[in-house]
Amino acid sequence: VTHTCTEMAAAEATERSITFEELARHNSEESLWIAVDGVVLDCTKFAKLHPGGAQALMSVAGKDATEEFWALHRGTVLEKYLPRLRIGKLEGATVTPDGKDLPAPPYCSAPVERSGWKSPYYNETHEAFRKGLRAFVEKEIAPVAVAYDEEGKEPDKDLFLTMGQAGILACRLGPGRHLHGLTLPGGIDGKVFDHFHEIVMVEEFSKLGTPGFNDGLGGGLTIGLPPIVYFGTPAMQAKILPEVLSGEKRICLAVSDAYAGSDAAGITAVATKTPCGRFYEVTGTKKWITGGASADYFTTAVRTGGPGAGGVSLLLIERSDQVTTKRMTTRYGKAAGTAFVTFDKARVPVENLIGKENKGFQCIVINFNHERWVMCAGIVAQSRLLLEESMRWAAIRKAFGKPLIAQPVIRSRLAGMAAEVEACHAWVEQLCYQMCTMPLKQQFVALGGPIALCKARCSRSMESVSSAAAQVFGGRAITKTGMGAVVERTANYVKFGAILGGSEEILDDLAIRQAMRELQPGHARL
Repeated sequence: VTHTCTEMAAAEATERSITFEELARHNSEESLWIAVDGVVLDCTKFAKLHPGGAQALMSVAGKDATEEFWALHRGTVLEKYLPRLRIGKLEGATVTPDGKDLPAPPYCSAPVERSGWKSPYYNETHEAFRKGLRAFVEKEIAPVAVAYDEEGKEPDKDLFLTMGQAGILACRLGPGRHLHGLTLPGGIDGKVFDHFHEIVMVEEFSKLGTPGFNDGLGGGLTIGLPPIVYFGTPAMQAKILPEVLSGEKRICLAVSDAYAGSDAAGITAVATKTPCGRFYEVTGTKKWITGGASADYFTTAVRTGGPGAGGVSLLLIERSDQVTTKRMTTRYGKAAGTAFVTFDKARVPVENLIGKENKGFQCIVINFNHERWVMCAGIVAQSRLLLEESMRWAAIRKAFGKPLIAQPVIRSRLAGMAAEVEACHAWVEQLCYQMCTMPLKQQFVALGGPIALCKARCSRSMESVSSAAAQVFGGRAITKTGMGAVVERTANYVKFGAILGGSEEILDDLAIRQAMRELQPGHARL
């Protein structure tokens, strides 16, 4: 049942006042009332349905249970049950503000959001975009995010269309001509959108605390569409871009091979030309394809030539009877639409070749920097969410007669988490500034190593932060529901950040190999 703010306000205006004495009389299974934040709730019938059993409610029956409630429940629980259980107001109760409109605790928000802090990177358009996007997320996405993530349900078409209409799907590609002419959340012109707006977008999406569902919100688009933007024919771009950016169609990148994994040079899916020369016939499989389960288009790496990277081409393959997908269950669930894809003699028009034949590897790697940098921003934002959850929990959770935050060992853990998050955030912004100011061609050479190194550092940092958060929450951190739910869900993403987009070891090696190319023999003397 959905209750509008007007309906709830009207109910508050007409409900009766209840004294502490009257509340205390309703302390039995036959009549069980409790009070939370000055609101009296009749839990008589609900007691049998309570997940913790009726006994949990009987221990606070007839009492103001505000402190006990908030020690065990997230705010969403009260929002869900308050309209149907409230029967009045508790006279003389002290009501604590819910804190929704209060600033986040120190270190729990991006530096630019903190009162009195200045940044050379952001301006009023970034602030307006954050405000507009946050309102959009709270209205259109947040109400379904947790349920979809838990059920393994991908975002539906209506949500994609709504995101497309707001220009958010186009924002996921980063700055570019595809944004020109669009008015984005906050009323900003698409022409002014830069990579710092991207950071804002990643941060606001990460606050949902649903990593799997977040990847379902166009994760496949962010890596599947760029090759078409850079190398697609004008006809291909004219057809595909409007369909995908409007939310009408979905696209994914199909590179990872069931046999070769992410080794693009070892791809085994084969594309051979038909005798008439008008089609490629594609046979092979792809695995771990984000967004593949519901994709209409597959930007697919295939082998058209000899062994190695020199024999790889990139094709745009449309879903057909010869293209089948099977949803995969990964550690963070099914909401990302990760799929095993099979091409069984799929016929693809030669016009769907992206770039040049046997030059597909170059089309694939052109987006690596951007993909990895976006992952860095996302990893840091999710790490910051873990820090916020931990700091808030440490402030309200009591153990051994005092709040957790009173324990030096807990403060030490929180300090370590904050230091990791702040350092990685600064590195991501530093790279972002280079991406905003450095010519694109120069970025391919100059930023490949630093971005790779940053991603490896960010993913290791998140593993440390996630582990610390689990220690702060204890058993709740390994429970899917309740106070530690966000920590549990986010922990499932940790290894995705460490593996997807290039594993930590490979990225470390890439960064140093590129750096050593600049070290001439004469410069190596000590």
